[in-house]
Amino acid sequence: MLEVSALNTFYGGAHILRDVGFALAGNEVVALLGRNGAGKSTTMKSIMGLVRPRSGSVRFEGEEIAGAPAFRICREGIGYVPEDRRVFAALTVEENLEVGRRPPRENTATWSEDALYTLFPNLGERRRQAAGRLSGGEQQMLTIARTLMGNPRLILLDEPSEGIAPRIVEEMAGVILEMKRQGVTVLLSEQNLYFAKLVSDRAVIIEKGEVRFAGPFAALAEQPEIAQQYLVV
Repeated sequence: MLEVSALNTFYGGAHILRDVGFALAGNEVVALLGRNGAGKSTTMKSIMGLVRPRSGSVRFEGEEIAGAPAFRICREGIGYVPEDRRVFAALTVEENLEVGRRPPRENTATWSEDALYTLFPNLGERRRQAAGRLSGGEQQMLTIARTLMGNPRLILLDEPSEGIAPRIVEEMAGVILEMKRQGVTVLLSEQNLYFAKLVSDRAVIIEKGEVRFAGPFAALAEQPEIAQQYLVV
Protein backbone atom coordinates (compact mmCIF):
# COMPACT_ATOMS: atom_id res chain seq x y z
CA MET A 1 0.00 0.00 0.00
CA LEU A 2 2.78 2.46 0.93
CA GLU A 3 6.35 2.35 -0.35
CA VAL A 4 8.95 4.85 0.82
CA SER A 5 12.28 4.77 -1.04
CA ALA A 6 15.55 6.72 -0.63
CA LEU A 7 13.80 9.61 1.11
CA ASN A 8 16.00 12.62 1.93
CA THR A 9 14.52 15.55 3.84
CA PHE A 10 16.22 18.72 5.02
CA TYR A 11 15.31 21.53 7.41
CA GLY A 12 17.29 24.39 5.97
CA GLY A 13 20.83 23.08 5.70
CA ALA A 14 20.26 20.27 8.21
CA HIS A 15 20.02 16.82 6.59
CA ILE A 16 17.33 15.07 8.69
CA LEU A 17 16.31 11.96 6.72
CA ARG A 18 19.00 10.02 4.90
CA ASP A 19 17.80 7.55 2.25
CA VAL A 20 14.91 6.34 4.43
CA GLY A 21 13.03 3.40 2.94
CA PHE A 22 10.36 0.90 4.08
CA ALA A 23 6.99 -0.43 2.95
CA LEU A 24 3.56 -1.25 4.36
CA ALA A 25 1.16 -3.85 3.03
CA GLY A 26 -2.58 -3.30 3.18
CA ASN A 27 -4.29 -3.97 6.53
CA GLU A 28 -0.97 -3.97 8.40
CA VAL A 29 0.21 -2.07 11.47
CA VAL A 30 3.88 -1.05 11.33
CA ALA A 31 5.66 0.73 14.18
CA LEU A 32 8.26 3.37 13.37
CA LEU A 33 10.48 3.29 16.45
CA GLY A 34 13.26 5.56 17.66
CA ARG A 35 14.38 8.00 20.29
CA ASN A 36 13.37 11.66 20.40
CA GLY A 37 14.93 13.45 17.45
CA ALA A 38 15.56 10.25 15.47
CA GLY A 39 13.46 11.45 12.53
CA LYS A 40 10.13 9.69 13.13
CA SER A 41 7.92 12.80 12.95
CA THR A 42 9.84 14.16 9.96
CA THR A 43 9.26 10.86 8.17
CA MET A 44 5.52 11.14 8.76
CA LYS A 45 5.41 14.79 7.72
CA SER A 46 7.38 13.95 4.57
CA ILE A 47 4.86 11.25 3.67
CA MET A 48 1.93 13.54 4.40
CA GLY A 49 3.28 16.47 2.38
CA LEU A 50 3.73 18.77 5.38
CA VAL A 51 7.48 18.80 4.73
CA ARG A 52 8.75 18.54 1.15
CA PRO A 53 11.46 15.90 0.65
CA ARG A 54 14.46 17.00 -1.39
CA SER A 55 14.71 13.60 -3.08
CA GLY A 56 13.27 10.11 -2.96
CA SER A 57 9.94 8.46 -3.60
CA VAL A 58 6.68 7.97 -1.68
CA ARG A 59 4.19 5.76 -3.50
CA PHE A 60 0.67 5.20 -2.18
CA GLU A 61 -1.23 2.40 -3.87
CA GLY A 62 1.17 2.70 -6.79
CA GLU A 63 0.84 6.48 -7.22
CA GLU A 64 3.77 8.84 -6.59
CA ILE A 65 2.83 11.40 -3.93
CA ALA A 66 6.25 12.70 -2.80
CA GLY A 67 6.16 16.49 -2.77
CA ALA A 68 2.38 16.67 -3.37
CA PRO A 69 0.42 19.13 -1.20
CA ALA A 70 -1.07 17.72 2.00
CA PHE A 71 -4.68 18.35 0.93
CA ARG A 72 -4.21 16.18 -2.17
CA ILE A 73 -2.57 13.39 -0.16
CA CYS A 74 -5.49 13.50 2.27
CA ARG A 75 -7.95 13.19 -0.63
CA GLU A 76 -6.08 10.12 -1.84
CA GLY A 77 -6.99 8.37 1.43
CA ILE A 78 -4.20 9.05 3.94
CA GLY A 79 -5.11 10.42 7.37
CA TYR A 80 -2.65 12.05 9.78
CA VAL A 81 -2.84 12.36 13.57
CA PRO A 82 -0.14 14.79 14.75
CA GLU A 83 1.78 14.41 17.97
CA ASP A 84 0.37 17.67 19.40
CA ARG A 85 -3.30 16.68 18.78
CA ARG A 86 -4.55 20.08 17.54
CA VAL A 87 -8.21 19.81 18.46
CA PHE A 88 -10.44 22.82 17.88
CA ALA A 89 -10.68 23.77 21.55
CA ALA A 90 -13.73 26.06 21.29
CA LEU A 91 -15.76 23.52 19.28
CA THR A 92 -17.65 20.63 20.80
CA VAL A 93 -16.68 17.00 20.28
CA GLU A 94 -19.50 16.69 17.73
CA GLU A 95 -18.33 19.78 15.87
CA ASN A 96 -14.73 18.57 15.78
CA LEU A 97 -15.91 15.32 14.19
CA GLU A 98 -17.97 17.22 11.64
CA VAL A 99 -14.85 19.13 10.56
CA GLY A 100 -13.22 15.84 9.58
CA ARG A 101 -16.16 14.45 7.59
CA ARG A 102 -15.49 13.32 4.02
CA PRO A 103 -17.62 11.31 1.58
CA PRO A 104 -17.45 7.49 1.67
CA ARG A 105 -14.65 5.84 -0.32
CA GLU A 106 -15.09 2.76 -2.44
CA ASN A 107 -13.87 -0.46 -0.79
CA THR A 108 -13.03 1.47 2.40
CA ALA A 109 -14.62 1.39 5.86
CA THR A 110 -17.02 4.29 6.38
CA TRP A 111 -16.99 5.76 9.88
CA SER A 112 -20.08 7.43 11.35
CA GLU A 113 -20.39 9.40 14.58
CA ASP A 114 -22.27 6.51 16.18
CA ALA A 115 -19.54 4.02 15.21
CA LEU A 116 -16.90 6.34 16.64
CA TYR A 117 -18.83 6.86 19.88
CA THR A 118 -18.94 3.07 20.21
CA LEU A 119 -15.18 2.92 19.62
CA PHE A 120 -14.55 5.87 21.97
CA PRO A 121 -17.27 5.75 24.69
CA ASN A 122 -15.75 8.73 26.55
CA LEU A 123 -16.35 10.92 23.51
CA GLY A 124 -19.95 9.78 23.28
CA GLU A 125 -20.51 10.84 26.88
CA ARG A 126 -18.95 14.25 26.17
CA ARG A 127 -20.23 14.87 22.64
CA ARG A 128 -21.58 18.33 23.49
CA GLN A 129 -18.58 19.35 25.59
CA ALA A 130 -15.95 21.78 24.29
CA ALA A 131 -12.85 19.89 23.16
CA GLY A 132 -10.61 22.22 25.15
CA ARG A 133 -12.15 20.86 28.36
CA LEU A 134 -11.25 17.24 27.61
CA SER A 135 -8.32 15.45 29.23
CA GLY A 136 -5.16 14.89 27.21
CA GLY A 137 -6.09 11.27 26.54
CA GLU A 138 -9.60 12.24 25.45
CA GLN A 139 -8.19 14.89 23.12
CA GLN A 140 -5.95 12.22 21.59
CA MET A 141 -9.01 10.01 21.08
CA LEU A 142 -10.87 12.92 19.50
CA THR A 143 -8.04 13.63 17.08
CA ILE A 144 -8.02 9.99 15.95
CA ALA A 145 -11.82 9.93 15.67
CA ARG A 146 -11.83 13.17 13.65
CA THR A 147 -9.26 11.66 11.27
CA LEU A 148 -11.34 8.49 10.88
CA MET A 149 -14.31 10.66 9.84
CA GLY A 150 -12.31 11.18 6.63
CA ASN A 151 -12.58 7.40 5.94
CA PRO A 152 -8.83 6.91 5.31
CA ARG A 153 -7.32 3.71 3.96
CA LEU A 154 -4.00 4.51 5.67
CA ILE A 155 -3.58 6.47 8.89
CA LEU A 156 -0.33 7.94 10.26
CA LEU A 157 -0.33 8.07 14.08
CA ASP A 158 2.45 10.18 15.58
CA GLU A 159 3.24 9.20 19.20
CA PRO A 160 -0.35 8.32 20.20
CA SER A 161 0.64 7.00 23.66
CA GLU A 162 2.77 9.98 24.69
CA GLY A 163 1.65 11.85 27.80
CA ILE A 164 -1.54 9.88 28.46
CA ALA A 165 -2.53 7.71 31.44
CA PRO A 166 -1.70 3.98 31.37
CA ARG A 167 -5.41 3.10 31.35
CA ILE A 168 -5.93 5.23 28.23
CA VAL A 169 -2.87 3.63 26.62
CA GLU A 170 -4.55 0.22 26.95
CA GLU A 171 -7.74 1.63 25.41
CA MET A 172 -5.68 3.14 22.58
CA ALA A 173 -4.22 -0.26 21.81
CA GLY A 174 -7.73 -1.67 21.48
CA VAL A 175 -8.68 1.18 19.15
CA ILE A 176 -5.74 0.53 16.82
CA LEU A 177 -6.52 -3.18 16.67
CA GLU A 178 -10.16 -2.40 15.86
CA MET A 179 -9.06 -0.03 13.10
CA LYS A 180 -7.01 -2.88 11.65
CA ARG A 181 -10.04 -5.20 11.85
CA GLN A 182 -11.97 -2.59 9.88
CA GLY A 183 -9.32 -2.66 7.14
CA VAL A 184 -7.38 0.51 8.02
CA THR A 185 -3.61 0.28 7.52
CA VAL A 186 -1.59 2.04 10.25
CA LEU A 187 1.89 3.55 10.42
CA LEU A 188 2.57 4.19 14.08
CA SER A 189 5.39 6.40 15.37
CA GLU A 190 6.33 5.36 18.91
CA GLN A 191 8.95 5.41 21.65
CA ASN A 192 6.94 3.05 23.86
CA LEU A 193 8.18 -0.40 22.83
CA TYR A 194 5.62 -2.22 24.99
CA PHE A 195 2.72 -0.36 23.35
CA ALA A 196 4.15 -0.88 19.87
CA LYS A 197 4.43 -4.64 20.46
CA LEU A 198 0.77 -4.81 21.53
CA VAL A 199 -0.54 -3.52 18.21
CA SER A 200 2.09 -3.83 15.48
CA ASP A 201 2.96 -6.53 12.97
CA ARG A 202 6.45 -5.23 12.22
CA ALA A 203 8.95 -2.62 13.39
CA VAL A 204 11.13 -0.11 11.56
CA ILE A 205 13.83 1.47 13.75
CA ILE A 206 15.19 4.86 12.75
CA GLU A 207 18.20 6.59 14.31
CA LYS A 208 19.75 9.88 13.19
CA GLY A 209 17.54 9.86 10.12
CA GLU A 210 18.58 6.39 8.91
CA VAL A 211 16.75 3.05 9.04
CA ARG A 212 18.73 0.70 11.28
CA PHE A 213 16.32 -2.25 11.45
CA ALA A 214 13.19 -3.43 9.63
CA GLY A 215 11.45 -6.70 10.39
CA PRO A 216 8.98 -8.55 12.63
CA PHE A 217 9.08 -8.07 16.39
CA ALA A 218 10.12 -11.71 16.78
CA ALA A 219 13.34 -10.92 14.90
CA LEU A 220 13.89 -7.87 17.08
CA ALA A 221 13.44 -9.99 20.22
CA GLU A 222 16.16 -12.33 18.95
CA GLN A 223 18.57 -9.38 18.63
CA PRO A 224 18.20 -7.48 21.94
CA GLU A 225 21.39 -5.55 21.21
CA ILE A 226 19.53 -3.62 18.48
CA ALA A 227 16.88 -2.33 20.90
CA GLN A 228 19.61 -1.59 23.43
CA GLN A 229 21.60 0.42 20.92
CA TYR A 230 18.82 2.38 19.21
CA LEU A 231 15.84 2.53 21.61
CA VAL A 232 17.06 2.57 25.21
CA VAL A 233 17.40 6.13 26.55
